[in-house]
Amino acid sequence: MSFMSVFHIFLHFAIPAIVARVFFKDKWLKAWLIMLATMVVDLDHLLADPIYDPDRCSIGFHPLHSWPAIAAYAGLAAWPKTRLIGLGLLIHMALDGIDCFV
Repeated sequence: MSFMSVFHIFLHFAIPAIVARVFFKDKWLKAWLIMLATMVVDLDHLLADPIYDPDRCSIGFHPLHSWPAIAAYAGLAAWPKTRLIGLGLLIHMALDGIDCFV
């Protein structure tokens, strides 16, 4: 596994932790765990062949990484009861999107 792949995975843990600590101080651990749980969105990678391709851009390729799905995640982030789920998914998509350019 390359350094960039390991760094990418690290960011999927670190960025939600930073967001949780800065914006959800009173319940940061709960916020972080909920945002981490949204990594289940990567189950759509199981539909691809090969399952993991370091040169593939996930955005627009996998069903749960599609633009309509991302719009739905923004809707979740706008609603207070689902805000943490939406934020976790949007952070995940942003990080995966960065990989498309690196």
